[in-house]
Amino acid sequence: MQYRVFAIPATGSTDLEEDLNRFLRSHKVITVQKTVEMIDGAPRWCFCVEYIEGASPSGAGTNAFSGKSKRVDYKEVLSENDFSVYARLREVRKELAAAEAVPVYTVCTNEHLAAMAVKRPESLSDLKEIDGFGEAKAAKYGKALLSVLNRNEADEESG
Repeated sequence: MQYRVFAIPATGSTDLEEDLNRFLRSHKVITVQKTVEMIDGAPRWCFCVEYIEGASPSGAGTNAFSGKSKRVDYKEVLSENDFSVYARLREVRKELAAAEAVPVYTVCTNEHLAAMAVKRPESLSDLKEIDGFGEAKAAKYGKALLSVLNRNEADEESG
């Protein structure tokens, strides 16, 4: 994972805003955290962007005829250990979806699982910090997903 920070005056700056938007469009973004900070006595929006280096951004590589985008091969972009956690999270997601007779993506997306595998959230509030994984999903599926993450952490400590 890579990080990049942008600071934009609260009053706005078309050039800096466009730099941020261009960056977001051209990278596979995992999360964006934003805060307002006082820098040199002036309020600025600060954006911390976590992204995967070299991965296609969402929507990039979309087939103009089918509208479908290319799939990310998480085995290539995640470390071996993170991919192992990701694979276990996918199995739990599949079980949760089967129990409710819903498609797996309604439980959470592959991007959510990859972010969990990398960030290793330890609580429901940590889970809700993953972009697109809100209160409802955390309440409904969080315990099962966190059990995988906690089990993996225990395995790493004993191994």
